[in-house]
Amino acid sequence: MLQVNNLIFGYSRRKPPVLDDFSLTIEKGGVYGLLGPNGAGKSTLLHLIAGALTPRAGKVMYNGVDTRRRLPETLCDIFIVPEEFSLPPVSLEKYVSLNAPLYPRFSRETMERNLDMFEMPKDINLGALSMGQKKKVFMSFALACNTSLMLMDEPTNGLDIPGKSAFRRFIGSSLDDDRAIIISTHQVRDIDRILDNVLIMDRHRVVFEQPVYEIQKRLRFVVSADNSLFAKSLYTVPGINGAAMILPNDGCDDTEINLELLFDFALRYPDRLTSIFENV
Repeated sequence: MLQVNNLIFGYSRRKPPVLDDFSLTIEKGGVYGLLGPNGAGKSTLLHLIAGALTPRAGKVMYNGVDTRRRLPETLCDIFIVPEEFSLPPVSLEKYVSLNAPLYPRFSRETMERNLDMFEMPKDINLGALSMGQKKKVFMSFALACNTSLMLMDEPTNGLDIPGKSAFRRFIGSSLDDDRAIIISTHQVRDIDRILDNVLIMDRHRVVFEQPVYEIQKRLRFVVSADNSLFAKSLYTVPGINGAAMILPNDGCDDTEINLELLFDFALRYPDRLTSIFENV
């Protein structure tokens, strides 16, 4: 579906590029968690994929077409929900009438179902909403456009606790085999149970990329004070109630992935982590 080839991009030629010889492949189907420290280029990458920015070198190919060409048939199949956005002070009905025609597969029924999930009314004026409410409405519209590629930058920022819970249900109800959703976030606990794939960026490159089932197949995530486990641990972070550890999965039952621990491991020892998956 998406092939990012040797991208180079910077906001100023006087400074090092934000992305330098960056490559990435995204397949159809599933939710991709895009993780990385501040300044790693996650937001920039999403805007490059959407065709909103032009790279100095390299290409973003979506279904075989360079997104920098901004062809209508490409743009109508990609939707980006940026971290910061503004909505006009108009009714939702007016907003939909102006923007829905840009997306041939837009479904009003889906949008209304999404609004219900967020407990948002349909007869609202966008100018009278809080930032969190605007995000709920904008995401409801975005998913209703039924684009094959959905890009979301920090989608849970500004959402209250019920809103974050609704967001997880919201994403789960939107999945199908022909759609890919890329979520860039620092709020890993908001998305850890809905991901199919984990991508970790650092220093302009992907340092780790694996499907969730493969991570669970090869690694176990435990919190324990059992000293016998320390010798087996691949990565350990001490804690009050015991150490958080990443262990090899030697045929044991799968455990839930601790994304924060995996992220820390990937940034500190990327080669050690990657070597565990070399024969995948």
